[in-house]
Amino acid sequence: MKVGLVGAGPWAQRVHGPALAAHPDVELAGVWTRRPAAAAALAADLGAVAVPDLDALLGAVDAVALAVPPRAQAELAVRAAAAGVHLICEKPLAEDLAGARAVAGAVAAAGVHSTLVLTLRHDPAVRAWLDAGPRGTAGSETVGTARWLSGSLLGGPYAASGWRAEHGALLDLGPHVIDLLDAALGPVTAVEWAHHAEPDVWHLGLRHAGGAGSTATLSLRLPVDPSEIELAVFGRAVADGRHRFSGRVADAPACYGRLLDELVAAVRGDGPPPALDAARGLRLQELVEQARTAAGR
Repeated sequence: MKVGLVGAGPWAQRVHGPALAAHPDVELAGVWTRRPAAAAALAADLGAVAVPDLDALLGAVDAVALAVPPRAQAELAVRAAAAGVHLICEKPLAEDLAGARAVAGAVAAAGVHSTLVLTLRHDPAVRAWLDAGPRGTAGSETVGTARWLSGSLLGGPYAASGWRAEHGALLDLGPHVIDLLDAALGPVTAVEWAHHAEPDVWHLGLRHAGGAGSTATLSLRLPVDPSEIELAVFGRAVADGRHRFSGRVADAPACYGRLLDELVAAVRGDGPPPALDAARGLRLQELVEQARTAAGR
């Protein structure tokens, strides 16, 4: 499968690019960004070529991986889908709900495959935790908790990320955490409450379809290194009344490789469409927007 890479920032350098270049069923067909020098430098590192024109890249690939800020992703994803190109999208799907709706609508209209880079869902330890948890939709006698605390905006490669600094943990980490609680307890039907406090600490209360409730705490501005990630389910739906996961993603490129396995199989017709697709991204964006509204932000 020929894939083009759009973007040359830290996540493209550390995850998208290396994983695409290493996958046995993928040919990294080119790199494009709005900064030609950055595209050329990353392409050289990956043994690929820099493509000066986006339309030329879209015309030469089966899929495109978007490693760009959310506002740019909405515009570029719609353009790529209209060109009949399958999409590897970052989360969040867009900077706002209107952008996410545009992407999901373009994917549906074009009939292309899409997948969302929810890294933890492809981590073996997280998958094992989900598989050993509640089966189906948990009832009101079950509660879940999630905590993702990070110092990413205090220093390091992502500290200068404009959209993260502007929107904070809710837009960056919120899709991950809401998705995981949804997968563990059943569909999230509503954000019942949300609270924001400085420095960039978010607390969320979610309600799930079967009656279960869950809470989440998120931050990108706490002096925590490496990030603290903890998931737990308590109640009758799990053995011994408790089911915990604590850790971090040890190998993000390997998780990305598993995502590529699913997309390649879908494009070839050997497997189902990715479940974590643009429609999933839109639903997560809807819930993030509910949280923002509930917090009065």
